[in-house]
Parts: sequence; structure tokens; C-alpha cells
Amino acid sequence: MKYIFALSTYLSRTMILFLIIITVSCNNEQNQTPNNEKDKVEIVKTAVTEAFILNKSDLTSSVKIPGELIAFQQVDLYAKVNSYIKKMQVDVGSEVKAGQLLAELEAPEINAQLSAAESKLKSQEAICFASKATYDRLVETNKTPGTISKNDLDQAYAKQKSDLAQLEAAKSNYHEALTTREYLQIKAPFSGVITARNVSAGAYVGPSGKGSDLPLFTLKEQNRLRLVVSVPEAYTAYISTNSEVVFSLTSIAGEKYQAKIARLAGALDVKLRSQHIEMDVKNENHKLLPGMVAEVVIPLSSNANAYIVPAAAVLNSSTGVFVISIHNNSNLWVPIKTGRTYEGKTEIFGAVKYGDTIITRASEEIRNGVAVNNFIIK
Repeated sequence: MKYIFALSTYLSRTMILFLIIITVSCNNEQNQTPNNEKDKVEIVKTAVTEAFILNKSDLTSSVKIPGELIAFQQVDLYAKVNSYIKKMQVDVGSEVKAGQLLAELEAPEINAQLSAAESKLKSQEAICFASKATYDRLVETNKTPGTISKNDLDQAYAKQKSDLAQLEAAKSNYHEALTTREYLQIKAPFSGVITARNVSAGAYVGPSGKGSDLPLFTLKEQNRLRLVVSVPEAYTAYISTNSEVVFSLTSIAGEKYQAKIARLAGALDVKLRSQHIEMDVKNENHKLLPGMVAEVVIPLSSNANAYIVPAAAVLNSSTGVFVISIHNNSNLWVPIKTGRTYEGKTEIFGAVKYGDTIITRASEEIRNGVAVNNFIIK
């Protein structure tokens, strides 16, 4: 019995000691948890918000837009009068000078009209000469009083004036027929290259010709080209004449070319909502061809009335676009409108002013009106 009682006492003491150890361990774990939470709170309190002072600066940027090279001048040449092709002087690819003969047409009736007009002119010149001579003789005879009546003198004078008017009409008819005959020669209005020919010798051409829906020739000037680009509406305010552009061609790899903006349309295309602009490109060696597709880099001039901020400072939320300003040690969401964005910088417009403190990285977690405990300006 004594042995059993001693063993029971030993076991009781062991259990009491074990319970004491468990209790101490639990207390230590409970004491450790608040310390960790306290450390977390301290970390939150010591987080620093980065901000910057708002000011104006230049945003140098550019935009890439596809463009097309076209001939500086281009014309489709038609026959003005009904005629036949007598002789073709040029063909596709021929380089021609201004005034050079391209084709000769043949129309016998036009030559007949010119001959008739010429004969009418010579006949009228003779009639006019005779009437003038008659009037001059009557004037001389009238110097002797009573020899010529005043009525005869007046009629001779009127006849001279009438014949003179008929002479002027005959001259006009002759020049008209002469000009019409000149239409039988198709000449180049400017220097360029023949890029299309749609008829051959013997073809019937003219306003009522069977093939009158197509031109005889297409002539394009290639010493100078136009680089044509349609600039979207969002960029039109930043484009100005004489700005240097750089372009490359998809068909000529590895080469870049320069040109200046020469012409702005001054209005937007109602369908594409873009402005048509043109650049003049020298092409004396004819290496560049009309119709080539180009990738054009257009510089965009800066807007002096815009503020420039990091792109991360702009908050795009479901309620609008904002920057977060620090005002009286509190966050203030300021509604804005954005302009261009280039290389991590954005133009902004709105109720902001020079010297405002703006948070560098905007986030919806930064609530409007909440106090700012700690921030640093960089």
C-alpha cells in the first residue's frame, strides 16, 4: 500500500508540473502575437508616400502614321476632237519634257474647216479693202462742194464699218479652226513619265469615240513627289508647317528619308476624322515611285499650357480620370483630362495649378479626403 500511495503521489506531482509547463507556453504564444501585430502597425505607419511638385514642361513626342507617295503632278490626257490616232510618239515608261509631242491625230474634216475659214478670211479682207477705198474716194470728192450728197457719204461709211466687223468675225472663225487643228497634236503639259497608254495607231478617239472612257496617256511628274498622310484628329493640334518628318519605305529596307510638312488641309475628313497633310519629296534619281507605302514619324509640338506628370500619377477610375493632390495634409482627387502620353509622361488639363503637390503613384486605395501621415517630395 505504501508503494502504491508513493507512486500515486509521484504521478500527481508530475501531472501538475506538466500542466504548469503547458500554461506558460500558451502565455508566451499569446504574448508574442500582439508584438507581431504591433510591428505590422509600425511598418504601416512608417510607409512613405512619394509626391512631386507640379510644373509646366515640354513634352517632345512623335507619332508613327502610314502614308503614301504620289506624283507631284498627274494628268490623264484625252482627245478633245473626234479623230483617229495617226502616230504614237511615246510609250509606257517614256520620259518626256513639257511641250513634247506625244501623239498625232488625224481628222480630214477639221483641215477642211480650216481651209474654208482661211478662204472666208481672205475674201472678207478684200471686201473690207474695197469698201474702205470707196469711202476714202468719196471723202476726197466731197471736198468739192455739191459733188457728193451727205447720204451717200454716210452709207459708204456704214458699209466700211460693216465690212470691217465681218472681217473681225472671219478672223475669229479662222483662229478657232486653227486652234481646233492644234488639238490634233497631243503634247505634254509638264515634264514627267508616261505611266499608262490605252490606245494604238488607228484607234478612233474623241468625246464620242468608242474608247473615250479611258485616257490616251497618263503622265506623272516624278522629279518631285508628294508624301500624303492622314493625321487623326487627336494629333492635329500639335502639327505645324515646316516641321521635319522622317519616313521609311516598306519596299526599301534600311533607308530613311527626310521631308518637311508643306501643306495642311485645314479641315478634317468627315468620314475618317483626320486631317490631310502633304510633304514634298525630291526624287531626281527616280528611285522612289508613286504608290509606295511609307511609315512616317511626325514630330508633335508641345503645348505650353499643359502640365506634364508621370503616367503612373494619372488615376483612371470608374468615376473618371483624376490625379491625387495633397492638400492640407489630406488626399484630394482632382478631375482632369489627359492629352498625349509619351515615354512614361502624360499631359494633363484640369483644375490643377503650378506648385500643387501630386502623388507620384495614384491608386484607388488612396482614398479621397483621407489624411496623409508621411510623404516625401522627389
